[in-house]
Amino acid sequence: MSTGTSGTAPALELSHVAKAFGPVVALSDGTLAVHPGSIHALIGENGAGKSTLVKIVAGVYQRDAGDLRVGGQTVDFRSTAESKAAGVAVIYQEPTLFPDLSVAENVFMGRQPRTRTGAVDRRAMREQSTALFDRLGVRLDPERPALGLSIADQQLIEIAKAISLDARVLIMDEPTAALSGVEVDRLFAVARSLRDEGRALVFISHRFDEIFALCDTITVMRDGAYVSTDRTADVTPAAIVTRMVGRDVDTLFPKTDGTVGETILEVAGLTRRGVFEDVSFTVRAGEIVGFAGLVGAGRTEVLRAVFGVDDYDAGTVTFLGRTLPKGNPRAAIRAGMGLVPEDRRKQGLIVDMSIARNLTLVIRRRLARAGLLGRDAEYASATDWATRLQVKAAGLDSEAGTLSGGNQQKVVLAKWLATGPRLLIVDEPTRGIDVGTKAEVHRLLDGLAHEGYGIVMISSELPEVLGMSDRVYVMREGRLTTELSRADATSEAVMTAATRTAA
Repeated sequence: MSTGTSGTAPALELSHVAKAFGPVVALSDGTLAVHPGSIHALIGENGAGKSTLVKIVAGVYQRDAGDLRVGGQTVDFRSTAESKAAGVAVIYQEPTLFPDLSVAENVFMGRQPRTRTGAVDRRAMREQSTALFDRLGVRLDPERPALGLSIADQQLIEIAKAISLDARVLIMDEPTAALSGVEVDRLFAVARSLRDEGRALVFISHRFDEIFALCDTITVMRDGAYVSTDRTADVTPAAIVTRMVGRDVDTLFPKTDGTVGETILEVAGLTRRGVFEDVSFTVRAGEIVGFAGLVGAGRTEVLRAVFGVDDYDAGTVTFLGRTLPKGNPRAAIRAGMGLVPEDRRKQGLIVDMSIARNLTLVIRRRLARAGLLGRDAEYASATDWATRLQVKAAGLDSEAGTLSGGNQQKVVLAKWLATGPRLLIVDEPTRGIDVGTKAEVHRLLDGLAHEGYGIVMISSELPEVLGMSDRVYVMREGRLTTELSRADATSEAVMTAATRTAA
């Protein structure tokens, strides 16, 4: 195995680590070597074994077989405390801070500096926190409450905590999924400074542009096993995709030309003071309409208002020739709309409910007989949709929260398709899912358009917008700045429209 870094012993090394949960083998060959002074990407499809490997390193799980070494010493962590004590820190996508405590209190939770009398030395805690943030090159007020901080700032607090514990290995698990471009740049600057200090970083992401911009080395996993390790400079994104999915992926954006029909949605002058203003657009049957723009441009807010989740101050939403009442999602659903939200775990699923129940959640009244919903009817419908969308699960009785990100997204899509909608709004449809499943979701959306559905797609991934849309609307600061045909929608045209004021 070529690690891409020579001359130093690995700070973290796993060799043929295995982990099973009953008959299910989650990890059969976890192999990874991360060297000091490097940023090492760990990538693979959902279900490749990345999360299990990380949890073994973090002390959440104990391995069944194989070797785990930190700093050259063989270890077998029995708790997260043991892992942290050995110099390992994991920075998750959504940190879990104490919201009512200050930034400094979160950094030093459980180990606050003390005065001679034994009281918490708040001055020392504040000064040490400031020094940590200065060292990272960021500005955060140590005394402000953690409540209300952005995900990016919360991650920085976790990183400061790790540095204060002198962590030599930092694992960043999908750290950029909820960050804006500016926040990603700041996080990358921090990551590079930590690398330059000689720390070893593991970066887990589905975003190839970030991986190739930040990481020195890439390790690929597939189906619970190690596939390859290469220096980033020696490999291409296409080669990495092939290794991840075990086959050539001809295109991530299988958009095909279809027949576009009549206008089914017309939005005119939609305004919500302070959020978006005078937004007008149309959607026709059989087309995919993309919404592009920078984070905070108002795309999600507009489509939530169209669906009736949020209220608005002015404008009209006309669907299939009828004006819909505002602030009434039930009316939108009855009219034939479906909304796949941006945050599938919090807004699209009930994660501790069964997959079958989630799949039939919106159509339970339709399936019921004399007001009662029988198990057979629920399971027949759930099985049908799970089969159509190829949901991979141990069983429909399993909790939805146990599914991979890609399969969770399929369940949310199936839930709304079961209602028989004419218009489907999908917000960030492939966020946080692997490249192979992205292609499946894209094929599904293209197929739905061919069946006559109108599709509205919000995406922060510009290649996805350009690859899948028949038309593109671009928003900036709550306003639509332009409409582009598929032929005219280039990266340059979209970014120009996203960064200039509407005419």
